[in-house]
Amino acid sequence: MSSTESDPAGLLRGDAGEEGPARQGTHVEVLTARDVPLGGPRAMTVRRTLPQRARTTIGAWCFADHYGPDSVAESGGMDVAPHPHIGLQTVSWLFSGEIEHRDSLGTHAYVRPGELNLMTGGHGICHSEVSTAATSVLHGVQLWVALPAGSRDVPRDFQHHVPRPVPIDGGEARVFLGSLAGDTSPVPTFSPLLGAEIIVHPGATAVLAVDPGFEHGLLVDSGTISFAGTPLRPAELGYHAPGTGTLTLTNTGETPARTILLGGTPFDEQIVMWWNFVGRSHEEIVAAREAWQRNSGRFGRVEGYDGDRIPAPVLPNATLTPRRNPERPTPERQTMTSPTDPVVELAEIRQRYEILADGRLAGFTEYRDRGVQRVFFHTDVDAAFAGRGLASVLVQQALSDVRKSGMRIVPVCPYVAKFLQKHDEFADITDVVTPEIRHWLRTQLD
Repeated sequence: MSSTESDPAGLLRGDAGEEGPARQGTHVEVLTARDVPLGGPRAMTVRRTLPQRARTTIGAWCFADHYGPDSVAESGGMDVAPHPHIGLQTVSWLFSGEIEHRDSLGTHAYVRPGELNLMTGGHGICHSEVSTAATSVLHGVQLWVALPAGSRDVPRDFQHHVPRPVPIDGGEARVFLGSLAGDTSPVPTFSPLLGAEIIVHPGATAVLAVDPGFEHGLLVDSGTISFAGTPLRPAELGYHAPGTGTLTLTNTGETPARTILLGGTPFDEQIVMWWNFVGRSHEEIVAAREAWQRNSGRFGRVEGYDGDRIPAPVLPNATLTPRRNPERPTPERQTMTSPTDPVVELAEIRQRYEILADGRLAGFTEYRDRGVQRVFFHTDVDAAFAGRGLASVLVQQALSDVRKSGMRIVPVCPYVAKFLQKHDEFADITDVVTPEIRHWLRTQLD
């Protein structure tokens, strides 16, 4: 999909436009969308959550458009003429409808619901996207991934993958990039990434084991979701910093909730985003624009599209400046400002163990008691304390307290289960998680 804004200020500065300031939950920063017309006679509109002022990237994910459900009879559907890309990959994912894709690699493919189309435009590629005549309702997301410095000039490529639905507690996942819930996408990436569609059943809670080194974003398509305790509305994107081994999604409504989960290691490179290009300098963007305008061989040609290609917009009367996300505290800086050791306390009234750092609540691991079994189901550490190993300290001391109390451990929480795999000193007091225990836990949490 092309970014057809002639004024690139939204991408250059990451302005929030009309969406207002981001909300801040306990662990989650909430990014709201701004409406962007794609152009055409009836101007199909998309909701854009990345990039914006508060955040340029989540992992290497640098662009997120969410559109529909749109009646094609009213909106005119999608008809995006050939346009170029450099320095990025495009990820197309539909909930309904069908889009015909053509590119200068010679690919002629269709984007269908539940199927991944990933196009790589390193040194240069161009493509077109048109909703098919059979499409009555168009609904989906278009995502971009910034290529890291060493891979910015890779050749054109196109990948197609149909992920299988994977059952999770409280819902279902389709993993189109990376690994989640025991499933791994075969599609290679140039940096560590996660991309998955997550559906959570009404009233259910899904606790997902994730890489604690990843930052994550949850884009809500439909339904009402609480993400790590922070409510999200449809079209909002919740950001969770690295440092937690689990993410909790709770459907607080009476209908299924559909979301897109994005993740990756923090992308620390500065980038310049303008129009459909991801570069590193003003000069690089200017060179790519000039190559497209003079119809050079850098981008190739799209065969089979009936119409002209999209001309590049005019560059702003200013130097395009590289941007990156707000700086994260380094371990050294955290040490200087955190002279006291963390303290773990049992908060029985809240049925959880809490860890305090710098005199503040930094995280907790929650449980419910079932006779002599202490069933751990959720662990979370505040993003402000990421990178200090507090989750490991918290769980270590919580499990040691369980031993002292004469009780037994049941690790429903993925982080606790992963911790136990590396600490066999608790094996003699650990019980297997059974379907009966999971059912019992659901009744306790309802």
